Amino acid sequence: MRHLPVLCFLSLLTSCNWFASKEAKTQELVNREMREIDWNDVDNYPLFENCDETLTKTGQRECFERELLEHCGKTLREFDYEFEEGTNTTIQVDFLVDQNGHISILDIEKDGSIDNQMPEFDQIVAESLKNLPTLAPALKRGMPVKAKFRIPIVFNTK
Repeated sequence: MRHLPVLCFLSLLTSCNWFASKEAKTQELVNREMREIDWNDVDNYPLFENCDETLTKTGQRECFERELLEHCGKTLREFDYEFEEGTNTTIQVDFLVDQNGHISILDIEKDGSIDNQMPEFDQIVAESLKNLPTLAPALKRGMPVKAKFRIPIVFNTK
């Protein structure tokens, strides 16, 4: 009989989880799931209208990059500019595709020689990205998300 209060006390201690609310358990599962998600990678890349959404992830990335570079290259070819002979530089353009498919430039890394030889370069790149065809946003677990990208633009004169 002496052991009955001790057993009751121990059973109450071990059964506390039985009384936890369903909301608390659900929130705990959601928090655990959120910690396990790789937020540095998307499930689907942003896609232009002529990219097939049923492609593999690699195929989607290749189509996105190809369309983006073709468009930027076409825009850059429309401008007349001259570089000094022997110019060999790579410019890095960081941009963001938001959850609505809109693009904004985050940063343009270039050396001073580009600014001296082509001071309007930043505006040309900004205009090129602004005039891109319709773009579907990147997806993570079926939800539209922001995605950051970097493209290299190489100037090489011989």
